[in-house]
Amino acid sequence: MNQYKKDFPVFENKPCVYLDSAATAQRPGSVIEAEKYFYENMNANPLRGLYELSMAATDAYAEARTCVKDLINASEDAEVIFTRNTTESLNLAAYSYGLNFVHEGDEIVTTVMEHHSNMLPWQMVAERTGAKLIYLEPEADGSFSKEELDSKITDRCRLIAIAQVSNVLGCVNPVKELAKRVHKNGGIIVVDGAQSVPHMKVDVRDLDADFLAFSGHKLMAPFGIGVLYGKRELLEKMPPFLTGGEMIEYVRLDGATWAELPHKFEAGTVNPAGAYGLKAAIEYLQGVGFDHIRETEDSLTKKIFGEFSKLPYIHIYGSPDPLQHTGIVSFTIDGVHPHDIASILDADKVDIRAGHHCAQPLMDYLRVGNTARASLYLYNDEEDVDSFLASIKKIRKIMGFQD
Repeated sequence: MNQYKKDFPVFENKPCVYLDSAATAQRPGSVIEAEKYFYENMNANPLRGLYELSMAATDAYAEARTCVKDLINASEDAEVIFTRNTTESLNLAAYSYGLNFVHEGDEIVTTVMEHHSNMLPWQMVAERTGAKLIYLEPEADGSFSKEELDSKITDRCRLIAIAQVSNVLGCVNPVKELAKRVHKNGGIIVVDGAQSVPHMKVDVRDLDADFLAFSGHKLMAPFGIGVLYGKRELLEKMPPFLTGGEMIEYVRLDGATWAELPHKFEAGTVNPAGAYGLKAAIEYLQGVGFDHIRETEDSLTKKIFGEFSKLPYIHIYGSPDPLQHTGIVSFTIDGVHPHDIASILDADKVDIRAGHHCAQPLMDYLRVGNTARASLYLYNDEEDVDSFLASIKKIRKIMGFQD
């Protein structure tokens, strides 16, 4: 039994083998209790009230921002913008930076493996500005050849948008190298950290990332809280994405003066309870340690690969090396639709994802309509994988195949 599984109430209340953490992680009791504690002890609108309850909410909200700053090694709290999720963070970068600083004739480079949330905003920017959108195409293992990078990242590239970890292939993309390439030409890099921040130490200054987006719910925090990190010099010159309460300094009948960072980008009533839960999730994550998380995921992924290699009708997408998958295993079974795979496993209380994983261009590139996906996290153990493999091995028989 995994020593951390007992910290997650869902496994006691609804026993299951949960292998869908790339979609959303389960919450430890400490996170659930933190959000509950906020509503029971600090429930007031932060930043606006001069009474004790509101000031406590304000302090809690500020502490959460500092916690995120420390997690990703940002230079200061003001570089951490709270949003609802990764999608909103990436749209903020696209609308506020992309539409104002990318121009006709410029080039935007992204990849065919991106989640739709890191593709559609840049399609919009290209369409509205007249910039050219260029897609990097990976090798079968998810890597990019030097020739591919050299031919598609030119001196006209003003923006690169890329996931640090693919939500389908699990590969870790060369963000640091790409940052160097685009900065040489005066451009910037936007990093989708939805699948990386929960699983590895991410240092925005070491990567030299200009923007980094991630969701709280994928690292065990409540739904509805996300983050956009941005370098101060970029955030300072960007106009706000949304306007209204709290993001203003002063409003006149003929205009307004925006608030200082980070509040300029946090219009309306914020989500302090979600931020407080995010702080609790980060503290839990740091207590476990990223080295332990990686060891757990690598060990279990190796076990899945070892058993899958004995079944010729199973095909894994991405690198043949299990250590290159960040706990994500996307696969197909000959003759069985991924939705049927997921349904059969569900009958055994094994939860996986099936579909295009919000990455339809990648599915087209791989020449597969859908895949099944098992994704691991710190609370999974060998018993989980044994149950998963036992269900997998009977699928073809259930579907009428004689192997």
